[in-house]
Amino acid sequence: MDTTAKDIQFDENGICNYCNEFLLRSGHILEKKSEERERERTSLVNEIKKRGTGKSYDCIVGVSGGVDSSWVLVQAVNLGLKPLAVHMDNGWNSELAQNNIYNLIQKLGVDLYTHVIDWTEYRALMQAFFEADVVDVELLYDNAMLAVNYKMAARHGVQFILGGTNQATEGMRMPPDWNWFKFDKRNIKAIGQKFSKQRLRTFPAMGTFDYIYYEFLKKIHWVSFLDYFDFNKAEALKILQNEFSYKPYPYKHYESIFTRFYQGYLLREKFGVDKRKVHFSTLVAANQLTREEALRGTEGIAYPSSNDLEDDKKYFLKKMNWSEDDLKRYLARVPKSHADYPTEKPLWNFLAKMRKKVSGAAENVSPS
Repeated sequence: MDTTAKDIQFDENGICNYCNEFLLRSGHILEKKSEERERERTSLVNEIKKRGTGKSYDCIVGVSGGVDSSWVLVQAVNLGLKPLAVHMDNGWNSELAQNNIYNLIQKLGVDLYTHVIDWTEYRALMQAFFEADVVDVELLYDNAMLAVNYKMAARHGVQFILGGTNQATEGMRMPPDWNWFKFDKRNIKAIGQKFSKQRLRTFPAMGTFDYIYYEFLKKIHWVSFLDYFDFNKAEALKILQNEFSYKPYPYKHYESIFTRFYQGYLLREKFGVDKRKVHFSTLVAANQLTREEALRGTEGIAYPSSNDLEDDKKYFLKKMNWSEDDLKRYLARVPKSHADYPTEKPLWNFLAKMRKKVSGAAENVSPS
């Protein structure tokens, strides 16, 4: 991590606030003994099986083709769970990702539901986000992915979504201007309407009140499943390669053609953001990568080669119906904040603050 993160601070030992915050918040998870993880995992699995008795599925596993979500699916099956694999196709899947998912599904013998987003609508929303000059174009995919997983859980009466989210490989927070609040349906609707006159017709958006409905009324819970394991990304990758013919990607989240072009080029050129710094810093702090290896990993362009970058640039321009000049104009414009447009982030923050107060008050009440 460096000063491209605007709120970074370094202590007397040269350690930044991102690493210190990460270890303070996640250290108890990373340092948990294997026996304790196993006890907690067994308890969780038993609860999932109990609530899934008599149902076709007892959990939802969202799969992108990446290592983390793939490993969740493998472990769910190994533990005797009945997962429904859910994939969201936004039109940007790489052939490699599709093959990785297919191999997993076939070898594990699980059902797969793929939600295909209407490309015309999705492209119009992407175009609106580009014209809005906001940093988190991937808010569209991330928000829709969350919505699809929760909706499928509700449809099948499932109360657990097992996510590839975890502290060991992605527990470090993003700098505040590197991405945006992922449940911001209002922001998506406002930007889409303002710049493309695009209303949400088939797009499976999810907002604050949708989250409250699913989590607190329907009792559907998102579980960071990999935190229940001594998860080592490199070791998991080796097993996936050996047993499931899995092919790796050069960097995190590069299973999507757009994501790798967005992270590997657009973010760097327009916003000065290199997400490799956060991704590798997390692995260093979690003792899964040395600092020297991480520094080497952030050298040069975020692509295997300049030819690969040029291929993705041509694909992006063609798929978005852009010219080279359109791309140049986009990169030259001044970035804007998501907060410049209607957002429900203040609502989320207010409700989260109130919940924390209520929880704290309840804990302080002495039994009569």
